[in-house]
Amino acid sequence: MYAAGVNGRTLLDESTSHEKVPRLKVLQGKSMDADVHQAVRELATQIEQPNIQVTLAFFSDEYEPEELGRALKMYLPGPVIGCTTAGQLSETGFQRGGISGASLAGDELSVVPYLIRPLSASGKAIDRIAEDVRKRLAGTSRDAFGFLLVDGLSMKEEVLISGLYMSLVDIPIIGGSAGDSLKFKQTFIYHDGELLNNAAVFTLFLTSLPFRVFKHQHFHPTSTRLVVTDADPARRLVKEINGEPAVEAYARLIGIAVPDLNSLVFSRYPLMLHIGDEYYVRSISRAEPDGSLKFFCAIDAGLVLTIGQGHSAVDAIDNHLNKIIEDMGEPAVIIGCDCILRRLEMEERGIDDKVGRLLARQKVVGFSTYGEQYNSVHVNQTFTGIAIAG
Repeated sequence: MYAAGVNGRTLLDESTSHEKVPRLKVLQGKSMDADVHQAVRELATQIEQPNIQVTLAFFSDEYEPEELGRALKMYLPGPVIGCTTAGQLSETGFQRGGISGASLAGDELSVVPYLIRPLSASGKAIDRIAEDVRKRLAGTSRDAFGFLLVDGLSMKEEVLISGLYMSLVDIPIIGGSAGDSLKFKQTFIYHDGELLNNAAVFTLFLTSLPFRVFKHQHFHPTSTRLVVTDADPARRLVKEINGEPAVEAYARLIGIAVPDLNSLVFSRYPLMLHIGDEYYVRSISRAEPDGSLKFFCAIDAGLVLTIGQGHSAVDAIDNHLNKIIEDMGEPAVIIGCDCILRRLEMEERGIDDKVGRLLARQKVVGFSTYGEQYNSVHVNQTFTGIAIAG
């Protein structure tokens, strides 16, 4: 390790002197233990390290909320940000159940979480957040990005993300809507020892490290277009398409019988909306008995949509992540929010293991969501993420 130097001084040998000290150290872990305290302790042991700036934790809705809140507060170093999920993205790929997460350590990163609750009063909370963020940015030369976790059954994502993005000028934001393993009963956001619904946590990241905020989808618009002729945006319901009951019109356009419509079909045939120069996915949650379609995001009457057609999910995500690496170098971590409908489609196609391994190789930590946020827009069937170099 050491060699004698001039006048008895010791010098590091050549191999040691060229070792690169990581600017951001990330440790990932997971547990499938059904006992909540044992599971969180197991995760804590795997990700323990000095100088932790933030801990990410994504967990099954099967854990009892009060006990889980206590365990997260007791065993994980803070600040801790996390939520219930429809599945996790862990160090081994796609994960169902249990808990997974990561610790991020280093002097070039700091975070500030802000609780937003209730979501019906998010406007006042956003004003307070924006004022505090402006003060923090005035006192630092670091760059900033935001990470949003929101109750996935609140139906408040559109108002929340657009309000945050407009108030926090020039700060890129990505996020995800919490899940509950497709039960659609209740989803929770973690904050300071409690599991909360009707809530969101916006976390400001301040860093001198290179980073990239991105969105990815593997669908292209087709020539099959439709017009929403009747809708209830507040309830995310489309009642009519092209003047017909929405369920019947959609089924006819994709060539599927109405009784055969299900989550897998919806994942393969999403609708797409053209905004500016880009297409954004608008995914269907379920068909309602009254012939309307329930969406994962707000849809208004008069919108012109197109049926989306998928292309190779494996090649698409691989190429996208490799392009990020070319632009900024190897990431120390990618924090990812991946729509549950993407995962369902991959499972149906039998490529979920391959995609999961690919994401694990690229150091992705995150969860399967009920919706994703990208800057000012709430989207579906999309992978949004932040790649941080280190």
